[in-house]
Amino acid sequence: MIIKDFCMYCGACAGVCSVDAIRVEELKIVIDDNKCIKCGVCVKACPVSALELE
Repeated sequence: MIIKDFCMYCGACAGVCSVDAIRVEELKIVIDDNKCIKCGVCVKACPVSALELE
């Protein structure tokens, strides 16, 4: 997944992740690729389309 420059760090993506692969840290989003199942739910939840599936 790619985090684009217009991420607002709102945490909407982390809130919908069923496998807890996403966390919001101070001014960055961290995605654990070992946990991510690439379901795309976070992409749909992002209000500013800052995420993409690779």
